[in-house]
Amino acid sequence: MIRLLFIGDIVGRPGRDLVLARVPALRREWALDFVIANAENAAAGAGLTGSIARTLTEGGLDALTLGDHVWDQKGFEREIVDLPNVCRPANLPAQCPGRTQLILESQGFRLVVATVLGRQFMGPKVDCPFLTADALVRHTVQAGQAEGALIEIHAEATSEKQALGWHLDGRAVAVLGTHTHVPTADAGVLRGGTAFCCDVGMTGPYTSVLGRDLNAVIARFLDGMPRRFDVAEEDVRISGVRVDYDPALRRSTRCELVTIR
Repeated sequence: MIRLLFIGDIVGRPGRDLVLARVPALRREWALDFVIANAENAAAGAGLTGSIARTLTEGGLDALTLGDHVWDQKGFEREIVDLPNVCRPANLPAQCPGRTQLILESQGFRLVVATVLGRQFMGPKVDCPFLTADALVRHTVQAGQAEGALIEIHAEATSEKQALGWHLDGRAVAVLGTHTHVPTADAGVLRGGTAFCCDVGMTGPYTSVLGRDLNAVIARFLDGMPRRFDVAEEDVRISGVRVDYDPALRRSTRCELVTIR
């Protein structure tokens, strides 16, 4: 059995600190082969830096994915090329720097990890996530470069995430949604054997609005004035999805939403 944990958007230092404190023990307790996390909000709540990426991977994470905040930190477009465990969204323009996928290996099982950005209600102009995901699976799993694929869809619209899950059902180990920072109650295994969850949630402070200071966000809604949205600090949790995949059956057997305070 291949076991993996996918951790939802890490927000700021509170999220990073909890991940670093808990992941090593979780790997042992759950006999995890892979631990993957979305880290696009890991640097002060917006973007990622090279030093933070290295700290997270040295602390027990096998791979870091990114989303629409990929370029928020100044100079990260230069740093990303030297980060072997980090991949940027695969459907960004081809000239963007960074890896479009990662291939991890455990027990002789090779897992390709990739992210696609949704196009509904999202800012970046990107290629079709469905066609991009198709090509990723075709050029890796179907071509024999990997035994399975985990496709993250970083998107706003629930319908777009569900549609991609069904589109890849039976062809991917898992299709897991991120971006909205709120875990959804639909984690499960689709009929073709693909693990799916619309949004695996946020890893960070939950006494907040999407990880940011309550007072600042509420005030912005009240008067519309621009404010600095500092990362909150209270009720820090890891939110993610635990997936078990049976290579003999070629299907996932577990997809369970997990919350760790």
